[in-house]
Amino acid sequence: MIPPLPRVMVEPLVRAALLEDLGRAGDATTDATIAPGLRAHARLVARREGVAAGLDVARLAFELIDPALRVTAHLRDGDRAAAGAALMEVEGSARAILTAERVALNFAGRLSGVATLTRRFADAIAHTQAAIACTRKTTPLLRALEKHAVRAGGGAAHRYGLDDAILIKDNHIAACGGIADALARARAYAGHMMKIEIEVDRLDQLDAVLAAGGADAILLDNMDPATLRAAVERIAGRAVAEASGGVTLATVAAIAETGVDLVSTGALTHSAPVLDLGLDFD
Repeated sequence: MIPPLPRVMVEPLVRAALLEDLGRAGDATTDATIAPGLRAHARLVARREGVAAGLDVARLAFELIDPALRVTAHLRDGDRAAAGAALMEVEGSARAILTAERVALNFAGRLSGVATLTRRFADAIAHTQAAIACTRKTTPLLRALEKHAVRAGGGAAHRYGLDDAILIKDNHIAACGGIADALARARAYAGHMMKIEIEVDRLDQLDAVLAAGGADAILLDNMDPATLRAAVERIAGRAVAEASGGVTLATVAAIAETGVDLVSTGALTHSAPVLDLGLDFD
């Protein structure tokens, strides 16, 4: 299991979501209908089978509303949850539980959905050497949480932003003047800890990359399986081979079977359906 993200990273996001929901006057419905001293016990339940993620985020939503709430998690991020399984229990002020409910469910449902879809992709290529990876196609401001959920589902996080690796794409090559120039400039810029990847969509471009040298990874974009196999043979272990483009649950196995090291798709984050979760009061 992967460790949870540090609270200092997560709390500003959860706090902002709670403030958005509370608006200018707080929880009018709960304040109007629930007695201040009423206590309650509730369970966060999976309505459908999936992979849990975002449980620490959901816990924080409850605790920020009322630190006295007792929150007990029954699963950890990355655990499979059967339909009807209780992911966590919350006990304490009924007002606090109801006020935090929607934000907790929004985070846990969204992130569990990402983890669940990632696990489906990972399972589909488990018979190969390839790993499934996400991209930067994430919800603005939620990238750290969504990439954490990808990891919980058995995927790889890829780069986290523009600053932690160099990824030379087709527009960089066009603006720079060519593959060799782009790689030379990247090598001159990168420190000893920074990796360089370059995107190609044709075998002649791949040959130019291999001739120029300097790439740690090569992104093979929108190639059919036969072309991917030929590309993997030409790379021959000199760089990490990553396939991207046209990746779906129906195609991912055939792509991975070509011998690539990674298969990346933005679908893990931008197209993951929310896992249906509910909060049930006793």
